[in-house]
Amino acid sequence: MAMEYDYHHLHHVKEQSKSRRTLWVTLILTAFFTAVEIIGGLLSNSLALLSDSAHMISDVIALALSMIALNLATRQPNARFTFGFLRFEIIASFLNGLALCVIAVGIFIEGIQRIIHPQPIQLGLMLGIASIGFIVNLVLTLVLHNSVKEEENLNVKSALWHFFGDLLSSAGVIISSIIIYFTGLLWFDPLISMVIGGIIFTGGSKIIRESYLILMESVPSHFDLDEIRSTIRHVEGVEDVHEMHLWAVSTDHYSLTAHVFIDPNIQPFCVILAINETLKSKYGIAHATIQIENANINPHGEYGKEFLKHQEELKRRERLV
Repeated sequence: MAMEYDYHHLHHVKEQSKSRRTLWVTLILTAFFTAVEIIGGLLSNSLALLSDSAHMISDVIALALSMIALNLATRQPNARFTFGFLRFEIIASFLNGLALCVIAVGIFIEGIQRIIHPQPIQLGLMLGIASIGFIVNLVLTLVLHNSVKEEENLNVKSALWHFFGDLLSSAGVIISSIIIYFTGLLWFDPLISMVIGGIIFTGGSKIIRESYLILMESVPSHFDLDEIRSTIRHVEGVEDVHEMHLWAVSTDHYSLTAHVFIDPNIQPFCVILAINETLKSKYGIAHATIQIENANINPHGEYGKEFLKHQEELKRRERLV
Protein backbone atom coordinates (compact mmCIF):
# COMPACT_ATOMS: atom_id res chain seq x y z
CA MET A 1 0.00 0.00 0.00
CA ALA A 2 1.47 3.39 -1.03
CA MET A 3 2.02 6.00 1.67
CA GLU A 4 -0.36 8.93 1.39
CA TYR A 5 2.12 11.50 2.68
CA ASP A 6 5.44 11.10 0.88
CA TYR A 7 6.86 14.47 1.87
CA HIS A 8 7.94 13.27 5.33
CA HIS A 9 10.74 11.07 4.05
CA LEU A 10 13.42 13.51 5.22
CA HIS A 11 13.74 15.83 8.21
CA HIS A 12 13.10 19.22 6.58
CA VAL A 13 12.99 21.09 9.88
CA LYS A 14 15.44 22.91 12.16
CA GLU A 15 15.47 22.41 15.90
CA GLN A 16 17.60 25.38 16.98
CA SER A 17 16.79 25.85 20.63
CA LYS A 18 19.99 27.79 21.31
CA SER A 19 19.22 30.31 18.57
CA ARG A 20 15.64 30.71 19.77
CA ARG A 21 16.60 31.46 23.39
CA THR A 22 19.29 33.85 22.23
CA LEU A 23 16.91 35.79 19.99
CA TRP A 24 14.23 36.07 22.71
CA VAL A 25 16.67 37.57 25.22
CA THR A 26 18.13 39.85 22.55
CA LEU A 27 14.70 41.01 21.36
CA ILE A 28 13.51 41.99 24.85
CA LEU A 29 16.68 43.92 25.71
CA THR A 30 16.78 45.62 22.32
CA ALA A 31 13.15 46.77 22.45
CA PHE A 32 13.70 48.29 25.89
CA PHE A 33 16.89 50.12 25.01
CA THR A 34 15.47 51.32 21.68
CA ALA A 35 12.79 53.27 23.55
CA VAL A 36 15.45 54.76 25.84
CA GLU A 37 17.67 55.76 22.93
CA ILE A 38 14.86 57.36 20.90
CA ILE A 39 13.90 59.57 23.85
CA GLY A 40 17.54 60.41 24.52
CA GLY A 41 18.23 61.22 20.87
CA LEU A 42 15.27 63.57 20.67
CA LEU A 43 16.17 65.34 23.92
CA SER A 44 19.87 65.70 23.05
CA ASN A 45 19.25 66.53 19.34
CA SER A 46 22.12 64.22 18.33
CA LEU A 47 21.92 62.78 14.79
CA ALA A 48 24.46 60.11 15.67
CA LEU A 49 22.31 59.02 18.59
CA LEU A 50 19.11 59.20 16.52
CA SER A 51 20.73 57.22 13.71
CA ASP A 52 21.70 54.60 16.25
CA SER A 53 18.13 54.50 17.58
CA ALA A 54 16.79 54.16 14.01
CA HIS A 55 19.14 51.25 13.55
CA MET A 56 17.88 49.79 16.83
CA ILE A 57 14.31 49.96 15.50
CA SER A 58 15.44 47.93 12.51
CA ASP A 59 17.02 45.50 14.97
CA VAL A 60 13.67 44.95 16.68
CA ILE A 61 12.03 44.29 13.30
CA ALA A 62 14.91 42.05 12.23
CA LEU A 63 14.76 40.04 15.45
CA ALA A 64 10.99 39.68 15.14
CA LEU A 65 11.44 38.34 11.59
CA SER A 66 14.17 36.01 12.83
CA MET A 67 11.90 34.66 15.55
CA ILE A 68 9.14 34.02 13.01
CA ALA A 69 11.65 32.28 10.73
CA LEU A 70 12.92 30.04 13.53
CA ASN A 71 9.40 29.08 14.56
CA LEU A 72 8.41 28.32 10.97
CA ALA A 73 11.60 26.27 10.50
CA THR A 74 10.41 23.85 13.21
CA ARG A 75 7.09 23.16 11.45
CA GLN A 76 6.78 19.88 9.61
CA PRO A 77 6.42 19.76 5.80
CA ASN A 78 2.92 19.37 4.37
CA ALA A 79 1.31 18.61 1.02
CA ARG A 80 1.83 22.20 -0.18
CA PHE A 81 5.23 23.01 1.37
CA THR A 82 7.10 19.74 0.88
CA PHE A 83 10.41 21.30 1.94
CA GLY A 84 8.78 22.64 5.08
CA PHE A 85 9.25 26.31 5.92
CA LEU A 86 13.04 26.48 5.99
CA ARG A 87 13.26 28.98 3.14
CA PHE A 88 11.55 31.71 5.20
CA GLU A 89 14.85 31.99 7.10
CA ILE A 90 16.44 33.23 3.89
CA ILE A 91 13.54 35.55 3.04
CA ALA A 92 13.79 37.12 6.51
CA SER A 93 17.57 37.51 6.09
CA PHE A 94 17.06 39.25 2.73
CA LEU A 95 14.56 41.68 4.30
CA ASN A 96 16.93 42.31 7.21
CA GLY A 97 19.80 43.09 4.87
CA LEU A 98 17.58 45.36 2.80
CA ALA A 99 16.49 47.22 5.95
CA LEU A 100 20.15 47.76 6.90
CA CYS A 101 20.94 49.29 3.50
CA VAL A 102 17.86 51.55 3.48
CA ILE A 103 18.63 52.83 6.99
CA ALA A 104 22.27 53.44 6.02
CA VAL A 105 21.21 55.54 3.01
CA GLY A 106 18.81 57.54 5.20
CA ILE A 107 21.55 58.20 7.76
CA PHE A 108 23.92 59.35 5.01
CA ILE A 109 21.37 61.79 3.54
CA GLU A 110 20.51 63.25 6.94
CA GLY A 111 24.23 63.49 7.75
CA ILE A 112 24.88 65.67 4.69
CA GLN A 113 22.04 67.96 5.71
CA ARG A 114 23.40 68.26 9.26
CA ILE A 115 26.90 69.08 7.97
CA ILE A 116 25.44 71.89 5.86
CA HIS A 117 23.23 73.09 8.71
CA PRO A 118 24.84 72.20 12.10
CA GLN A 119 22.52 71.97 15.10
CA PRO A 120 23.25 72.33 18.85
CA ILE A 121 23.66 69.13 20.88
CA GLN A 122 23.31 68.27 24.60
CA LEU A 123 26.58 66.43 25.02
CA GLY A 124 26.03 65.10 28.55
CA LEU A 125 22.83 63.25 27.70
CA MET A 126 24.29 62.12 24.38
CA LEU A 127 27.40 60.66 26.03
CA GLY A 128 25.50 58.98 28.86
CA ILE A 129 23.03 57.14 26.65
CA ALA A 130 25.73 56.20 24.15
CA SER A 131 27.85 54.68 26.94
CA ILE A 132 24.94 52.57 28.17
CA GLY A 133 24.18 51.58 24.58
CA PHE A 134 27.77 50.51 24.01
CA ILE A 135 27.65 48.13 26.98
CA VAL A 136 24.26 46.69 25.97
CA ASN A 137 25.30 46.22 22.34
CA LEU A 138 28.62 44.66 23.31
CA VAL A 139 26.86 42.05 25.45
CA LEU A 140 24.26 41.28 22.77
CA THR A 141 26.89 41.07 20.01
CA LEU A 142 28.91 38.54 22.03
CA VAL A 143 25.77 36.52 22.80
CA LEU A 144 24.75 36.36 19.14
CA HIS A 145 28.33 35.60 18.07
CA ASN A 146 28.43 32.57 20.37
CA SER A 147 25.04 31.43 19.06
CA VAL A 148 26.23 31.59 15.44
CA LYS A 149 29.33 29.56 16.35
CA GLU A 150 27.16 26.81 17.89
CA GLU A 151 24.33 26.75 15.31
CA GLU A 152 24.78 27.91 11.70
CA ASN A 153 21.88 30.19 10.78
CA LEU A 154 21.93 33.03 8.22
CA ASN A 155 19.05 34.65 10.05
CA VAL A 156 20.96 34.93 13.33
CA LYS A 157 24.03 35.99 11.34
CA SER A 158 22.04 38.89 9.85
CA ALA A 159 20.90 39.85 13.37
CA LEU A 160 24.54 39.73 14.44
CA TRP A 161 25.42 42.23 11.70
CA HIS A 162 22.68 44.52 13.02
CA PHE A 163 24.18 44.50 16.50
CA PHE A 164 27.73 44.80 15.26
CA GLY A 165 26.56 47.97 13.49
CA ASP A 166 24.92 49.11 16.73
CA LEU A 167 28.12 48.49 18.65
CA LEU A 168 30.08 50.62 16.20
CA SER A 169 27.32 53.24 16.32
CA SER A 170 27.54 53.53 20.10
CA ALA A 171 31.32 53.76 19.93
CA GLY A 172 31.02 56.41 17.23
CA VAL A 173 28.57 58.48 19.29
CA ILE A 174 30.92 58.35 22.30
CA ILE A 175 33.90 59.45 20.19
CA SER A 176 31.81 62.14 18.52
CA SER A 177 30.60 63.59 21.84
CA ILE A 178 34.14 63.71 23.25
CA ILE A 179 35.53 65.44 20.13
CA ILE A 180 32.69 67.98 20.09
CA TYR A 181 33.19 68.68 23.81
CA PHE A 182 36.86 69.55 23.35
CA THR A 183 36.70 71.20 19.91
CA GLY A 184 33.15 72.54 19.55
CA LEU A 185 33.01 71.17 15.99
CA LEU A 186 29.35 70.15 15.64
CA TRP A 187 29.86 68.59 12.20
CA PHE A 188 31.66 65.66 13.85
CA ASP A 189 28.26 64.33 14.94
CA PRO A 190 26.85 63.85 11.40
CA LEU A 191 30.29 62.82 10.11
CA ILE A 192 30.46 59.94 12.61
CA SER A 193 26.88 58.97 11.76
CA MET A 194 27.80 58.78 8.04
CA VAL A 195 30.79 56.55 8.80
CA ILE A 196 28.49 54.33 10.84
CA GLY A 197 26.03 54.31 7.93
CA GLY A 198 28.77 53.11 5.58
CA ILE A 199 29.64 50.21 7.88
CA ILE A 200 25.95 49.31 8.26
CA PHE A 201 25.51 49.38 4.48
CA THR A 202 28.47 47.02 4.03
CA GLY A 203 26.98 44.48 6.44
CA GLY A 204 23.52 44.78 4.87
CA SER A 205 24.81 44.29 1.33
CA LYS A 206 26.71 41.18 2.42
CA ILE A 207 23.56 39.65 3.94
CA ILE A 208 21.54 40.58 0.83
CA ARG A 209 24.11 38.89 -1.41
CA GLU A 210 24.18 35.68 0.63
CA SER A 211 20.41 35.39 0.85
CA TYR A 212 19.98 36.40 -2.83
CA LEU A 213 22.28 33.58 -3.97
CA ILE A 214 20.26 31.05 -1.97
CA LEU A 215 16.94 32.41 -3.24
CA MET A 216 18.29 32.17 -6.80
CA GLU A 217 19.22 28.53 -6.04
CA SER A 218 22.85 29.05 -7.02
CA VAL A 219 25.44 26.41 -6.18
CA PRO A 220 26.66 27.11 -2.60
CA SER A 221 30.12 28.70 -2.72
CA HIS A 222 31.86 25.93 -0.74
CA PHE A 223 30.85 23.26 -3.27
CA ASP A 224 32.66 22.60 -6.56
CA LEU A 225 30.06 21.28 -9.00
CA ASP A 226 32.69 19.87 -11.39
CA GLU A 227 34.39 18.03 -8.53
CA ILE A 228 31.09 16.53 -7.35
CA ARG A 229 30.22 15.50 -10.92
CA SER A 230 33.61 13.82 -11.21
CA THR A 231 33.08 12.03 -7.88
CA ILE A 232 29.73 10.65 -9.04
CA ARG A 233 31.29 9.69 -12.37
CA HIS A 234 33.84 7.53 -10.54
CA VAL A 235 31.18 5.52 -8.70
CA GLU A 236 31.20 1.97 -10.04
CA GLY A 237 28.64 1.51 -12.80
CA VAL A 238 28.26 5.22 -13.65
CA GLU A 239 29.20 6.04 -17.23
CA ASP A 240 28.03 9.65 -17.47
CA VAL A 241 26.55 12.43 -15.30
CA HIS A 242 24.36 15.23 -16.71
CA GLU A 243 21.38 17.48 -15.86
CA MET A 244 22.97 18.04 -12.44
CA HIS A 245 21.70 20.74 -10.06
CA LEU A 246 22.80 21.62 -6.52
CA TRP A 247 21.21 24.28 -4.33
CA ALA A 248 20.60 25.27 -0.71
CA VAL A 249 17.05 25.16 0.62
CA SER A 250 18.35 26.94 3.72
CA THR A 251 21.67 27.17 5.54
CA ASP A 252 23.11 23.65 5.91
CA HIS A 253 20.16 22.08 4.03
CA TYR A 254 21.27 21.10 0.53
CA SER A 255 19.54 19.30 -2.34
CA LEU A 256 21.03 17.71 -5.44
CA THR A 257 19.49 16.19 -8.56
CA ALA A 258 21.32 14.43 -11.39
CA HIS A 259 20.71 12.13 -14.35
CA VAL A 260 23.20 9.30 -14.93
CA PHE A 261 23.84 6.83 -17.72
CA ILE A 262 24.91 3.54 -16.15
CA ASP A 263 26.42 0.21 -17.13
CA PRO A 264 23.43 -2.03 -17.99
CA ASN A 265 25.22 -5.00 -16.40
CA ILE A 266 25.07 -3.45 -12.91
CA GLN A 267 21.97 -3.38 -10.71
CA PRO A 268 20.69 0.25 -10.86
CA PHE A 269 19.56 0.28 -7.22
CA CYS A 270 23.12 -0.50 -6.14
CA VAL A 271 24.40 2.43 -8.23
CA ILE A 272 21.87 4.84 -6.67
CA LEU A 273 22.75 3.63 -3.17
CA ALA A 274 26.48 4.06 -3.83
CA ILE A 275 26.00 7.59 -5.21
CA ASN A 276 23.83 8.65 -2.25
CA GLU A 277 26.27 7.25 0.29
CA THR A 278 29.19 8.99 -1.46
CA LEU A 279 27.41 12.35 -1.53
CA LYS A 280 26.44 12.09 2.13
CA SER A 281 29.81 10.96 3.46
CA LYS A 282 32.05 13.18 1.34
CA TYR A 283 29.96 16.35 0.95
CA GLY A 284 27.26 16.19 3.63
CA ILE A 285 24.50 16.19 0.98
CA ALA A 286 21.72 14.05 2.44
CA HIS A 287 18.95 14.93 -0.01
CA ALA A 288 19.86 13.68 -3.49
CA THR A 289 17.58 12.56 -6.31
CA ILE A 290 19.37 10.40 -8.88
CA GLN A 291 17.63 9.45 -12.13
CA ILE A 292 18.98 6.37 -13.87
CA GLU A 293 18.81 6.56 -17.66
CA ASN A 294 19.68 4.58 -20.75
CA ALA A 295 21.28 6.61 -23.53
CA ASN A 296 19.22 4.78 -26.17
CA ILE A 297 15.94 5.57 -24.43
CA ASN A 298 16.76 8.96 -22.88
CA PRO A 299 19.33 10.35 -25.31
CA HIS A 300 18.94 14.06 -24.40
CA GLY A 301 19.31 15.04 -28.03
CA GLU A 302 22.81 15.56 -29.40
CA TYR A 303 24.32 15.00 -25.96
CA GLY A 304 23.12 11.38 -25.87
CA LYS A 305 24.19 10.79 -29.45
CA GLU A 306 27.70 12.03 -28.68
CA PHE A 307 27.81 9.82 -25.59
CA LEU A 308 26.81 6.73 -27.61
CA LYS A 309 29.42 7.54 -30.27
CA HIS A 310 32.04 7.84 -27.54
CA GLN A 311 31.00 4.48 -26.05
CA GLU A 312 31.18 2.79 -29.46
CA GLU A 313 34.64 4.24 -30.01
CA LEU A 314 35.82 2.87 -26.65
CA LYS A 315 34.47 -0.58 -27.49
CA ARG A 316 36.17 -0.48 -30.91
CA ARG A 317 39.50 0.36 -29.33
CA GLU A 318 39.08 -2.46 -26.82
CA ARG A 319 38.46 -4.94 -29.63
CA LEU A 320 41.57 -3.74 -31.46
CA VAL A 321 43.67 -4.26 -28.33
